[in-house]
Amino acid sequence: MKINKIVYYAATGLLTLLMLFSVSMYLFNNDAITKAFISFGYPTYIIYPLATAKILGLIAIWFVKNKAVKEWAYAGFFFNFILAFFAHYMISDGEQMGALVALVLLIVSYIFSKKIQ
Repeated sequence: MKINKIVYYAATGLLTLLMLFSVSMYLFNNDAITKAFISFGYPTYIIYPLATAKILGLIAIWFVKNKAVKEWAYAGFFFNFILAFFAHYMISDGEQMGALVALVLLIVSYIFSKKIQ
């Protein structure tokens, strides 16, 4: 049981750091993110709502006891990472590995959250 908690907290902690880095880029390096979203063909007005959703998703994963809310947070991150992976892959900018790492961390966190319950 102890190893399951260690793996869960390590994966969730690394995922949290990655998401906080992403949110900080959205908020403090907005010009570069805006250019990236334009190159993807995405509207730039979703940058701030996406940053907010990522913060709320982290809060849900760490602090909310309601299982349905946690499931929705994991699902939201899953779709975000899948879409980010394919967006980077389709424009061939070589940045898809970040989304892939985030996806692996998310899956490990999800699986081990079920094991420690």
